[in-house]
Amino acid sequence: MPDQVSSLAPLRNPVFRAVWIASFVSNLGSLIQTVGAAWMMTAISSSVDMVALVQASLALPVMLFSIPSGAIADNFGRRNVMLVAQCFMLVVSVMLAVSAYTGTLTPWLLLTYTFLLGCGNALNNPSWGAAVGDMVPKADIPAAVTLNSMNYNLCRSVGPALGGIIVAAAGAVTAFVINAVSYLALIFVLARWKPALPSSTLPRETMGAAMSAGLRYLAMSPNIARVMSRALVFGFATIATLALLPLIARDLLHGGALLYGLLFGAFGMGAVAGALMAAWMRSLLSKENCVRLGFLGFAACQATAALSDYSWLTLLAMMLGGASWVLTLSLFNITLQLSTPRWVVGRVLSLYQTATFGGMALGSWVWGLIAEGQGSDTALLWAAGIALFGLVMGFRWFAMPSQGELNLDPLDRWPEPSLALDLKARSGPFRIMVDYMIREEDVREFLDAMADRRRIRRRDGARNWALYRDVQNPQVWTEMYNVPTWADYLRLFQRVTHADEAVGERIRKLHRGAEPPKARRLIERSTANADFTAAPKELIDP
Repeated sequence: MPDQVSSLAPLRNPVFRAVWIASFVSNLGSLIQTVGAAWMMTAISSSVDMVALVQASLALPVMLFSIPSGAIADNFGRRNVMLVAQCFMLVVSVMLAVSAYTGTLTPWLLLTYTFLLGCGNALNNPSWGAAVGDMVPKADIPAAVTLNSMNYNLCRSVGPALGGIIVAAAGAVTAFVINAVSYLALIFVLARWKPALPSSTLPRETMGAAMSAGLRYLAMSPNIARVMSRALVFGFATIATLALLPLIARDLLHGGALLYGLLFGAFGMGAVAGALMAAWMRSLLSKENCVRLGFLGFAACQATAALSDYSWLTLLAMMLGGASWVLTLSLFNITLQLSTPRWVVGRVLSLYQTATFGGMALGSWVWGLIAEGQGSDTALLWAAGIALFGLVMGFRWFAMPSQGELNLDPLDRWPEPSLALDLKARSGPFRIMVDYMIREEDVREFLDAMADRRRIRRRDGARNWALYRDVQNPQVWTEMYNVPTWADYLRLFQRVTHADEAVGERIRKLHRGAEPPKARRLIERSTANADFTAAPKELIDP
């Protein structure tokens, strides 16, 4: 019982609760629309791969545009970004409904509209994921992530079945209209939310610099890269079930729109059950074993769907697939949320979504082609094999990180240095040099600590990092790196976390100088007389 209370703790937060309820309405509308779009494609096109491309057109924009969307999420107000994305999707949904109502909807126009809705999701998702930490305390983030997964999958448990009923009774146009109306609740709640966010005195990063910082952080964080690699394979393998679900209902089980909705609903019910069990599973098993169980469960789901002639058995398989889906993806998301500081979490989540949805977009196309040539059952069996490969990946190189939760809150101990030159935020470039006195017997330990320092400095924005040893006084070691501007230098130290400081303390304990290590900050100057990018303060102060 305490675990159940803890898992619901974020709902006591009025902002999170209001957003969660409004998201439920919006997610319900989106799933009804998805059923309408997929079933309408079967009505206006006889091509099997066109049906699969409905899912691909929703996933592809997330793969293509998530990285700039992550930079936008970290550099602009996340609430404002979500509002723009929701309003954009509202407009597209209205246009889709009008085109369907007037009879002008063609297969490629339908894919265009679903692609545009995917673009809206690509803009919205990184801000949505990062905003969880703006709504709830850090301790509630795992529960909030799981509740968001439960939210979507509660909708999945009833939305597709409801969508099937709506499409069968009133047509796809009605499904599209319901989706358009469903955006209004979330737009209203977001418009009223006024998040209290820390202010920054530094100028906003350019889009290019912000995206580079996100990619650099990923490159310097091997644990995060492992999670994304597994997510890519998981998305590629598992999307076969959702992309081919209309064909499973029509060709393998010989049903109609209602059965398709029921299969989708069974998947959602399983996902809700998986969300309810997720905390319990994480307390019993390691992260890696939970992920392996998720891959194995989905492989079993796909193999059963491919071989079964019975609707009840396929419905049970869909429930197993839904539980495996939410257990695995929520664990990926929680791991990234708790392994990433707030300044870059939007970009990291966007890269994660790029990997996951990239796998889904590629998988939707590949499994559609295989289904077109060899049948849906063959495609599902191949996808089950890929899911088993994803399980095997965790036995060595791509195992989930096992370290405990790190304190990634900003350290906020570093005082901005007093300067003799009048520097602007854009002044630079700079070379930073820090001298250490290290005894010979401590050199090995010092080099190990400096390897971690190198990774942290480069991850947070330092360039051309190097370590030098004085050949005349071998006890003197100099750390050297460059930053483009003074704003980049200040930003570098604002990004230092409590976890990073453990490396700094190790290095300072090894330093044997009479005084603590001191940094020298050198600005590059041209020999041309016209270069006055920074003048001595005494020459400009009144």
